[in-house]
Amino acid sequence: MSVTALTRPPRLGPGARIAVTAPSGPVVEDRLRAGLGILRDWGLDPVATPQVTERHPRFRYLASEDEKRARDFQDAWCDPAVDAVMCARGGYGAQRMTDLLDWEALRAAGPKVLIGYSDTTALHEAFAVRLGLSTLYGPMTSALSFVADPAAQESLRTTLFEPEAAMTLGRPGARALAPGRSHGVTFGGCLSLLTAELATPHARASSAGGLLLLEDIGEEDYRLDRALTQLLRAGRLEGVTGIALGSWQECGPYEERVRPVLAERLGRLGVPVVENLGFGHCENALTMPLGVPAVLDAEQGTLTLETPALA
Repeated sequence: MSVTALTRPPRLGPGARIAVTAPSGPVVEDRLRAGLGILRDWGLDPVATPQVTERHPRFRYLASEDEKRARDFQDAWCDPAVDAVMCARGGYGAQRMTDLLDWEALRAAGPKVLIGYSDTTALHEAFAVRLGLSTLYGPMTSALSFVADPAAQESLRTTLFEPEAAMTLGRPGARALAPGRSHGVTFGGCLSLLTAELATPHARASSAGGLLLLEDIGEEDYRLDRALTQLLRAGRLEGVTGIALGSWQECGPYEERVRPVLAERLGRLGVPVVENLGFGHCENALTMPLGVPAVLDAEQGTLTLETPALA
């Protein structure tokens, strides 16, 4: 499967119901309440799913057992009253529950909005491959990057309600790591999750025609090198038309350690590469649509969508 434009779900309007679920790590309850309050202030009808505040009885890094997280997510998605599903937080665990989902039931429920980043990359990839559905790489309800960041909130709100006003994406400080301008369909997410998805049932067969979005957190320079090298050796970057780089929080000094790795591993591809585009694990993070045709302009430091993120 090459990277092609995917079906865009409908935009949200006042009163739309948004289910908040925890497919990955455990949730901090006071942050969850704050995030739900923000969504409510937007005129949405946020509903926390039954298992969202549970914790796995054995593994501290999981919100609850895999089967419960999968059932919670699926019940939310298949509820005809729900218009969007927003992940409560990242961490780890989405991969463990993804294969437990009934993909035919999810498909039958129709296109809806899926929102999340970081560990949600596993779901974004699965939704693209199994459902052909465009998704949003954006903030999560109980993350500090949402509840304490008005700019990140506004980027998501605009994308959900007024997607025509969020067609050109970029932040001050974005610059060319490799020059050029290219067209493709957005895909990607968290680097470590993309490498972990290789050879799984939801992995793409090809990246041809894709504009790759990459970011990560807490990975040292040699680990970033290893992950990028794995993608290169697996042929996963063949046919990529351009690369947009987001944040690399807690990955070491950017200019001294991270940037040289990115330049050396990605510069050989001969495609435009934009760094510091302002998405992922960072302040003022942009909501990035996945599965939408766009133009990447390295000199301008922008990603311009050719269609709104939502229909």
